[in-house]
Amino acid sequence: MNFAVEIRTKLLAPVDRKGVREGVRTMAPAGIAIAAWGLVTGVAMVKGGLSVTMALIMTVAVFAGSAQLAVLPLLVSGAPLPIVWATALLVNLRFVIFAAAMRGYFVSMPWKQRLLASYFNGDVGFALFVRRFSDDPERGTPFQLGFFYGAAAVNWVSWQVSSIAGILLAGLAPTDWGLELAAVLALVAVLVPMVRRLPAIMGVVVTGVLSVALVHLPLKLGLVISVLAGVTVAVVLEPADGPAVPEADAESMT
Repeated sequence: MNFAVEIRTKLLAPVDRKGVREGVRTMAPAGIAIAAWGLVTGVAMVKGGLSVTMALIMTVAVFAGSAQLAVLPLLVSGAPLPIVWATALLVNLRFVIFAAAMRGYFVSMPWKQRLLASYFNGDVGFALFVRRFSDDPERGTPFQLGFFYGAAAVNWVSWQVSSIAGILLAGLAPTDWGLELAAVLALVAVLVPMVRRLPAIMGVVVTGVLSVALVHLPLKLGLVISVLAGVTVAVVLEPADGPAVPEADAESMT
């Protein structure tokens, strides 16, 4: 028991339980969209040619749907591992941006705790965290860290349970169900209400236009360029931000 407590203390920063509960409540609606995306990814990995064992290891170790799907054809075709690693790195470069934006909240933590937090940091969790705490003058409080880990727990459990279900049940899922579109629409429904200010709106527009225009670039470079361009536009426009766009009615999302 003491050993378990020691390990937890070394890996997990002190958190406020109220923050954990708020993080869970805030992330819970997005858990449905995350589960849909995880299910699609699990099915796609097995139908794409990975063994069940390899797919299970990948979903726990990688924990990034876009990277898993991007490297899938490379793994199946027997591409050299450096190519696989480089592709996953390029697809996941957006997390460097996320980490830089959240650095102030975690910079005082030991490196082991920061490493664990980096594993759990996800797209939707990042958006919810920044929206909730971007105006707080104090950074890295137990309440903020509790919120982060509460939201991350919902994200991780939703993803792993649904992805593992997709892997184990892949043979039962017809290819004409259109699960890919359903997952994308679910994620869009969660993310759109967060885009409430002019810089965010313009960043999304630039990212969307460029991602379509550059879709044929190799190694998913179009995605990386689009994200970097969108973030740059949002940062440049931030000082000139006008009034916020009214937030969507919560009941309209139910």
